[in-house]
Amino acid sequence: MNTFEMKTAIHFGSNALDRLKEIPYKRVLVITDPFVVQSKMVDLITAPLESAGIQYDIFCDVVPDAPVEKIATGVKKFLQYQPEAIVAVGGGSAIDSSKAIREFALKINNYGKVGLIAVPTTSGTGSEVTSFAVVNDTEAHVKYPLVSDSLTPDEAILDAELVKSVPPAITADTGMDVFTHALESYVSTAHNEFSSALAEKAMEICGVFLLRAYLDGSDMHARQKMHVASCLAGLSFNTAGLGITHSMAHQLGAMFHIPHGRANAMLLPHIVEFNADINKHSRSQKEYLPAVKRYADVAHILGLSNYNKVMTVRSLVNWIQFMQKEMNIPLTIQELGTITPDAYFAAIDKMADAALVDACTANNPRVPTKEDIIKIYTKLWSF
Repeated sequence: MNTFEMKTAIHFGSNALDRLKEIPYKRVLVITDPFVVQSKMVDLITAPLESAGIQYDIFCDVVPDAPVEKIATGVKKFLQYQPEAIVAVGGGSAIDSSKAIREFALKINNYGKVGLIAVPTTSGTGSEVTSFAVVNDTEAHVKYPLVSDSLTPDEAILDAELVKSVPPAITADTGMDVFTHALESYVSTAHNEFSSALAEKAMEICGVFLLRAYLDGSDMHARQKMHVASCLAGLSFNTAGLGITHSMAHQLGAMFHIPHGRANAMLLPHIVEFNADINKHSRSQKEYLPAVKRYADVAHILGLSNYNKVMTVRSLVNWIQFMQKEMNIPLTIQELGTITPDAYFAAIDKMADAALVDACTANNPRVPTKEDIIKIYTKLWSF
């Protein structure tokens, strides 16, 4: 038996932030990052809270990749303030930090149910509707995915007003993160009709609106569409899981601080080729791996097609690389210009071990060996 469940109430469209005037809490802790406070974006959150007479405090010591030491600081703040709810404002790091802070704090002092309202300021992670969070052990250079239904936010507020100032590079990284979430959940061994429908719509939106949002950040229609696509993809992978693109990207982020969406985009063409095994020219059509048809279906959703399934999957790989080039996302580690070959190749063995045991690997459509992972990391260095 399969089960599909949506725990999170989603508020979206114009003036979605007005929902904050109606929340059933009188004391909330706003968790965000310093930029949201310094840029005054936090005023978009605090103004409706104040107008509704809701008490609040702000914890803004959130940094990228949710390091465990910052989460510990947030737990201390939570226990001191004892809010009725958390309002998490920011990208994936802020929302993941909020999930972990609530989870760990209530294990120390469970004084009652504490709500979680997620307000994303980037269109990428889908964390506002998932039961996942990623925390980072900065000393061990390892990212740990947390998975529990109790991590899922109670509400999500999707308001494009919060993403209109996102710069092009981050729009590109987060947008490709959306596409990767949708594509990996679509080919996952745990996919189902519900997750597939959500993923298909997310990828369709990316095909039409991602480049538009990148080229013109003031295109609010494209911004809102990508904000919704991020949420749809999150709902999809929350039930279907992900794959080794994410497993391998987690290691690149932990070891070399490559932004998560960018790492996903760089890896994705290589993973599609691996999962489809399309370089095996001797295979007859009846021997294609199951992922080949799924990838070919995605190509058709994007308006791509060719005279056979293998060529259609190649057109998908080419489209991904086209999007990378159009949005100035490096195709190789070497292009980043920040990592030496000695440092990179010395880390590959450790990254491969960690990727194999990463929680995302279990649902990959083709079971990888350590040698497979090493080969992909090696190809990623340069053409």
